Amino acid sequence: MEVILHKLTILFRDHALRKRILFVLGALAVFRVLAAIPVPGVDQTSLTEFLGSNQFFGLLNVFSGGGLSNLSIVMLGVGPYITASITMQLLTIVFPQIKAMYQEDGEAGRMKFMQYSRMLTVPLALIQGFSFLILLQRQGVIGDLSAVDIVTNVLVITAGSMLVMWIGELMTEFGVGNGVSIIIFAGIVAALPGAISQLIFTYDPSQIPTYVAFLVVAFIIILGVVLINEAERPIPITYAKRVRGQRVYGGTSTYLPLRVNQAGVMPIIFALSLLLFPQLIVSFLASSGIGGPGFQAFLVNFSENILSNLWVYGGSYFILVFLFTYFYTAVTFDPEQISKNLQRSGAFVPGVRPGDSTSQYIGKILTRVTLVGAVFLGFIAVLPIVMQGITGISTLAIGGTGLLIVVSVIIDLVKRVDAQTTSREY
Repeated sequence: MEVILHKLTILFRDHALRKRILFVLGALAVFRVLAAIPVPGVDQTSLTEFLGSNQFFGLLNVFSGGGLSNLSIVMLGVGPYITASITMQLLTIVFPQIKAMYQEDGEAGRMKFMQYSRMLTVPLALIQGFSFLILLQRQGVIGDLSAVDIVTNVLVITAGSMLVMWIGELMTEFGVGNGVSIIIFAGIVAALPGAISQLIFTYDPSQIPTYVAFLVVAFIIILGVVLINEAERPIPITYAKRVRGQRVYGGTSTYLPLRVNQAGVMPIIFALSLLLFPQLIVSFLASSGIGGPGFQAFLVNFSENILSNLWVYGGSYFILVFLFTYFYTAVTFDPEQISKNLQRSGAFVPGVRPGDSTSQYIGKILTRVTLVGAVFLGFIAVLPIVMQGITGISTLAIGGTGLLIVVSVIIDLVKRVDAQTTSREY
């Protein structure tokens, strides 16, 4: 406790660090003000019902920082930017030039990679904004809009998305932590008072054991997230001795940390987007009235028996998260590149030959470690669905994802602030 109070004292006394924290708080305040400005013609009651019954838009609401819940001018939030970043990372598999730019060209290559991601965000925001407006108009959430109104709203929504992306990058540069993650974190936290008040208003004494069970499960999940996020598998590394003149360099030993949760929350995002995409298509086709009565009956039957089946949905969800964990880890962590970097710097794994043998050794350990992270992420993803199937209480299928994001962002912020206060102290 004394150490914590000492760190807090340094935190509030240090002018530069205090300025960074105030900048983050000010940027979040600006974002929340923008998130409260809705586009014209929104039926708030229909919007609340639609978001509550559609898990896909519930996910988008989380990654918009809560802006979609009001259909605000920043309703897309950082969603298009995240989609663009994911697309660029996937392109590193297809195009070796992009992979070389991202992994081998240093800071200049990463800056260029980020610039391409920003440029890709614009067309994605235009497409998503137009699709949302048309779909929400068919659902009765927005009134009939003319062509001019649609174009105007799409441009405003796209500009809002780019503005949020810019705010997030400013928070990363002049604040503390990753700005995009903090915006998503703020959107999740902002929804907590409404959820708690709704729980209080619908309080039922007979549900007390269920409430207690939910609290216990939430505590266990938080503990598990912290343990998995912090868990590492160290690989010992030794640097060869080099003689220059009369001095001997190298000969030191260190380790290469392999994180258990190397992929973070991205596999859940991939899997949920892919799994809920058929629901979005079926809902769009059903609301548009395309096809005859037979086709519409098929859509209703498919939605009720396949898409709405909790156990089919949960099983498919777990499998996709498991597979995407390995896929995303393979994209972001290249054992061959790590082996080359070690060999160039005169380092080696004791007992393993440099080159291909080292690459195979690291890949073998990474596969085993990723298994634990993949099972954990799959469990976190389907836990709300399992709880709903057991208790009958409807929970948002992204509850596990939201909790994972909140805990991960808090851990990252604590580490960054602690590093800043430690450096100031020395």
